[in-house]
Amino acid sequence: MPPLVTPEIGLIFWQLVIFGLVLLLLAKFAWRPILASLKEREDSIESALRMADQAKLEMQQLKAGNEKLLTEARQERDKIMQEASQMANQLIEQAKNKANEEGDRMIAHAREAIQNEKNAALAEVKNTAAQLSIDIAERILRRELADSSSQQQLVDSYLKDVKLN
Repeated sequence: MPPLVTPEIGLIFWQLVIFGLVLLLLAKFAWRPILASLKEREDSIESALRMADQAKLEMQQLKAGNEKLLTEARQERDKIMQEASQMANQLIEQAKNKANEEGDRMIAHAREAIQNEKNAALAEVKNTAAQLSIDIAERILRRELADSSSQQQLVDSYLKDVKLN
């Protein structure tokens, strides 16, 4: 097979010259801005990575701080709940003591009232019994002393008893 195109030395020379010129133009005008934009892009990516790492550290610190605050809040809540429970127990105990004291006072008052009523009832029974005894004795004496001879005998017997004693 014969070659389709065979380049000559002049063509190769001009191609090399044009390539060199394009290379110089690109080096002078295109590579510096391209390299500068690549450098800028690389710097911005590196800066963003540093900021992301810094933000990550700050988030970890905030998270640790939040956990610490939550722990402290839970401890404070537990302490307050314990104090409230103790206060409630104290109030309940005080109420029980007050109720017991009031109950004891009421029982003592009731006992005193019962004793007073009992004494009054006994005094009334004694008075009634005495009155009945007097009434019965009076009726008996009236019957027995209806005549004067009975009265004289009773007086004589009392006088004998008095002289003997």
